[in-house]
Amino acid sequence: MQVFIKYGLLEALEVQLTLSNFQFGILVFATLCIAAGGNIINDIYDIEIDRINKPKRLIVGKKITEKSANYLYIIFNVLGVCAGFYLANSVGKSVFASIFVLISALLYLYSTYLKGILLVGNLVVSGLVASSIIIVGVFDLIPAIQPNEIDLQMRLFKIIIHYALFALFINFIRELVKDLQDINGDKNGGLNTLPIAFGRKRATFISFVLGVLLILTVVAYLYFYLYNYQEIVLYFLFLIVAPLLYFCTKAWVAETNKDYAFLSILLKVIMFLGMCSILFYKFVLL
Repeated sequence: MQVFIKYGLLEALEVQLTLSNFQFGILVFATLCIAAGGNIINDIYDIEIDRINKPKRLIVGKKITEKSANYLYIIFNVLGVCAGFYLANSVGKSVFASIFVLISALLYLYSTYLKGILLVGNLVVSGLVASSIIIVGVFDLIPAIQPNEIDLQMRLFKIIIHYALFALFINFIRELVKDLQDINGDKNGGLNTLPIAFGRKRATFISFVLGVLLILTVVAYLYFYLYNYQEIVLYFLFLIVAPLLYFCTKAWVAETNKDYAFLSILLKVIMFLGMCSILFYKFVLL
């Protein structure tokens, strides 16, 4: 998504930008390192939970030792934060370095504490997914704002915000679906997820309702922002709205872990297709 935003949206419109190709590579590298660290620390604290939820995909404690995983967590976080510090200083915005520290800290807090609190963990991790999109605008657009281009630059930043909100919304639904899939291990691990607190049937209904709300939001976005662009509207209707409708029909009758695993994969596909649509905006804004 960061690559799509940089080269499919910002560079395509030839707007004044901050990051060179090398600096953008540093941003992607920092993002990947911190995300990797977040996944590792989550696996470390979820060893017993994952023995139940995904025994065949268990890595920490099976393929590598917990001690090695902790070393890798430290290495990836140090690399990611240091890359972030370098990038922030190279664009003359040293205060932006705090973003990488904050994200790293939130990923640690999520793994160790926040995911055990009802809905809080789901919201935090979804917000962090959105932040990986917004951060491109923060580093590439904001330091380069010019009076003669500010209208276009702010329109582009607004589009980035819209896509970040879409990612947040759909990832939040996916987090609920994953909780439905992982209810047995989560209960054994002492977590207080929505399916555990409200029951599987009610939590499934909530994921269905959120899917319907997302459909209505996407349709409203098409009406207010993209109504005059037929090709883009068709893309959204057939590759985002239609799969979301399919998600809702499957969520309505979902009962087994296999059902929830399919829904989780489906939401990943919808998120990817939604992110790809940003490549069309160069035709809208030219």
